[in-house]
Amino acid sequence: MKHREISRLMTREVVTVPSDAPFKEIARTLTEHEVSAVAVVDSDGRPLGVISERDLLPKSAGQGDYFRSLPERDAWQEDKAAGTRAEELMSSPPVCAGPDWTVAEAARLMEAQGVKRLLVVDDSDVLIGIVSRRDLLRIFLRDDDDIRREIMGDVLVLGVRQSPSAITVAVNDGRVELRGTVDFRSLIPLIERLCRTVDGVVSVTQHLGYAVDDTNPA
Repeated sequence: MKHREISRLMTREVVTVPSDAPFKEIARTLTEHEVSAVAVVDSDGRPLGVISERDLLPKSAGQGDYFRSLPERDAWQEDKAAGTRAEELMSSPPVCAGPDWTVAEAARLMEAQGVKRLLVVDDSDVLIGIVSRRDLLRIFLRDDDDIRREIMGDVLVLGVRQSPSAITVAVNDGRVELRGTVDFRSLIPLIERLCRTVDGVVSVTQHLGYAVDDTNPA
C-alpha cells in the first residue's frame, strides 16, 4: 500500500527567524503571520530550534516574577522569562522529519516527543517545510471512493490474493464495512488489520465468512 508522505501535507512557506532575533521581533512575526510558532534557522537555512507562543508567555507582564516565586519552579520557565533573543527562547534541538516520512511515522514521532509540529528537512538538513497535527488530520478528508479502490486493489487483490468479487467493500465517511467470503479463516484478521492501515480509514467492521478453517489443528 502507498501511504501518503508528509511532503503532500506540509506547509512549504515556513515562517522563520534568525538566532539573534530579539523578543519583540519574534512576537511581531508570530502576530503578523498569524502562526503559533516560528522556526529558528542558521544562515544556511538549517533549523536550530522552534519558538512557540508558549515559549514567550513567561515574559508576559508579571509572569517572570510569578514563575520565580513558585516553590517547585521549572528551569525552563526561568530561562524563558529571562531570555531576550531567539537562541535563548527557542526549544532545542528541533524535532525534525524527512519529506518522505509517512503520516503514521510523523504522528508516532509527535506523540513520542510530545510536540505539536515537526520541521521537515531535506538530505542536507535544510528546512523545507513544517507539518502540524492539524495537517496530519487532513488525511481523514480523503474521498471514500479512493479508500474503497485502495482496499479492493492493494489489500484484497495484491495483499491477500482474494477475488474482489467475493467481498463487498463499503466505505462511508472513512468507516469501512466488509462482507463476503474468503478462502481461509486465517485471512480475516489479516484483511481487517491491513484495512486499518489504509490512509483515511476511521474504523473497520467485518462480516466475513470462510471456505476453509485453517486455524483448526485437526
